[in-house]
Amino acid sequence: MALVMIVTSDVADRFHGFLASVMLEVSPNVFVSPRMTKGVRERAWGVIADWHGYEPRGSLVMVWRDLNETGGIGLAHLGTPPRELVEFDGMWLTRRAKAAIDL
Repeated sequence: MALVMIVTSDVADRFHGFLASVMLEVSPNVFVSPRMTKGVRERAWGVIADWHGYEPRGSLVMVWRDLNETGGIGLAHLGTPPRELVEFDGMWLTRRAKAAIDL
């Protein structure tokens, strides 16, 4: 079990209500859970992703400890702009991921 944090921006109120039912809101739009299992994290993100598919307003970012990922941090994102972690000269940086072009 690891710390999980979700940060929301400009999302519908139901996202806040759902997240507050499974996590602690430590600051406006910042939700944390100190010991969330992988299964609970994936189910909660599945609900959020499903809702965001129907109402694609705003964005959500989830981070958690994942030693198999870049920098030991797992990163999931809904909305725009998407972000990714990259290593540059021994530092971990966040950059905007290249967006797909709709033709």
